[in-house]
Amino acid sequence: MTIKLIYPALAQILWTLVVLGIVFARRRRAFLDKAVRPADVAVSTERYPEPARLAAANYANQFEAPVLFYALIMVAMEVGAVGTAMAVLAWLFVLSRVVHTVIHVGSNRLHLRAVVFAFGVACLVCMWIGILATML
Repeated sequence: MTIKLIYPALAQILWTLVVLGIVFARRRRAFLDKAVRPADVAVSTERYPEPARLAAANYANQFEAPVLFYALIMVAMEVGAVGTAMAVLAWLFVLSRVVHTVIHVGSNRLHLRAVVFAFGVACLVCMWIGILATML
């Protein structure tokens, strides 16, 4: 049933919106704390405090590897690679994005963030292999 791949895709979209909310909240806080003025960030966002910049960087990350995820979901549904393994991989990818965000906007421990990112990419590679296996 192809619908089970829709849920992780919708969850990833929701997570992207949550991250956007974090960006908004942190930028708002920067203005309220008078850490920046509108003129400071009208051309470049470099003057925002680090927490706001980290959130914005993570938001940008939601349009990098997840783009491959969305494409793989669509291709998997098209070729019928919609089994339990594919759904588990999709959910694991979404989970990796959530954990990546928590690290990125929290402690920002680069090594840990890289490990989580690599795990998510491994999920994408396995999804790709699963699609190829279904097609052959």
